[in-house]
Amino acid sequence: MTRPRSQIISLADTPFYHCVFCCVRRAFLCGEDRYSGQNFDHRKPWLVDRLALLGEVFAIDLAAYAIMSNHY
Repeated sequence: MTRPRSQIISLADTPFYHCVFCCVRRAFLCGEDRYSGQNFDHRKPWLVDRLALLGEVFAIDLAAYAIMSNHY
């Protein structure tokens, strides 16, 4: 059963959270895919802008981020 976020997150105890999104099935998020030869670097600026927008929308302070070839 799901619980409300207010019961799960305590900013007093842990003000920072590490969140990760991973690609599956050898999919590439950014960089050059050695299997297909395609380059996906055009996605990086979009992801940076999207992270900033979502931080504002959900009132979250983004302390740091890293965008890698198959996860961010």
